[in-house]
Amino acid sequence: PSHHFRRTEIPAVIGFNHLQTIASNNPQSLDNFNYFMSKLDKKKYLTTLDVTGQCNYAFIVILNNASFESRNTVESILHTNGIEFRRGLSGGGNQLRQPYIKKHFSINYNDFPNIEHIHNYSWYIGNYPKLEKKKIMDLAAILNKIN
Repeated sequence: PSHHFRRTEIPAVIGFNHLQTIASNNPQSLDNFNYFMSKLDKKKYLTTLDVTGQCNYAFIVILNNASFESRNTVESILHTNGIEFRRGLSGGGNQLRQPYIKKHFSINYNDFPNIEHIHNYSWYIGNYPKLEKKKIMDLAAILNKIN
């Protein structure tokens, strides 16, 4: 029940076409990511991530301090500015909270403080190769203004 594979030709064609540009797109996406992280306020957001060997399709935003009030403010401001995001990185958040795990195991989430922090106080925002530096700067400025 946890596998949602859709084996059709359409995703295969899209993926194959994407592979043809990946060598040229990855360096630009990585440059965008590093630029974004360098612009975030280090007092408010975690900016020292080890992404060696990775090329992120998203900007990672993680609050340094656990505060539901701050989290809700960030999300409200992102919505107000028409910025699409997902909470919890990679869209799934803490996998220990997923029904396929909960069904078989009794988990105390307090035993996993790091992933709980990520689950509650992080987001990812789309990054793509042709994203203009000005838009990246604007996004960082919006996030940095939040108290």
